[in-house]
Amino acid sequence: MLVTREHPGELAAELIKRGATVIHVPLIAVVDPVDAGHALRDMLTRLAEFDWLVATSPAGAERVGAAARLVPKLRLAAVGTATARVMEHESGRPVDLVPAVQRADALAAEFVARASSPQRVLLAMADIAPPTLADALRRDGHHVTTVTAYRTVPQQPDHDDAREADAVLFASGSAAESWCRAFGANAPPIVIAIGPSTAAVAERFGLKLAAVATDHSLDGLIAELERAWTRFDSSGQDRQPRLK
Repeated sequence: MLVTREHPGELAAELIKRGATVIHVPLIAVVDPVDAGHALRDMLTRLAEFDWLVATSPAGAERVGAAARLVPKLRLAAVGTATARVMEHESGRPVDLVPAVQRADALAAEFVARASSPQRVLLAMADIAPPTLADALRRDGHHVTTVTAYRTVPQQPDHDDAREADAVLFASGSAAESWCRAFGANAPPIVIAIGPSTAAVAERFGLKLAAVATDHSLDGLIAELERAWTRFDSSGQDRQPRLK
């Protein structure tokens, strides 16, 4: 199984537990914003001005969670369980809001349903993150400040390692794009995307997906892989071209 995240981490560990051989081919690297993080550091010194701190990825939570330790009244939100785990580790306390469906629009809907008055929200996000969450909260009357917590930059994948895989897992649209720019539509027999936005990027570049995780989380990604692998293994044949 080919894992494309910057660090193999929890995803690789869970796959190994299930008996998979994991090939790690990082397709993106997480680096500082173009201003070397100046705006982020400034916002984190002003956390007491906000009611909520929201992270939309584990990488964002890594960069903002520790600052929340100094503002105990600040409430925390995360777009999914993996992000929440990082936020909780860094902040030393539970996350107040994690949507049942792990997407930005679902987080916005649950936030709006919960908030009885306008809230001051600091949203830490990637440089290429769409404005879905911020726009939805602003439409509901909340005061949203966005700050770039990090950038994602493409990595040149190792072609030799990638050729050995039976399946490839994409946990972000940027990873899917990096793959497609390196390999085009060539892929292992099984290609799984963590959610619809990642799938849309892969399909835009012509990559055929075996499945998209119903639960847009690492657990959901693994569950979808297991289902796809059962279908693939029972068919006895590759349904997609392997890498050349």
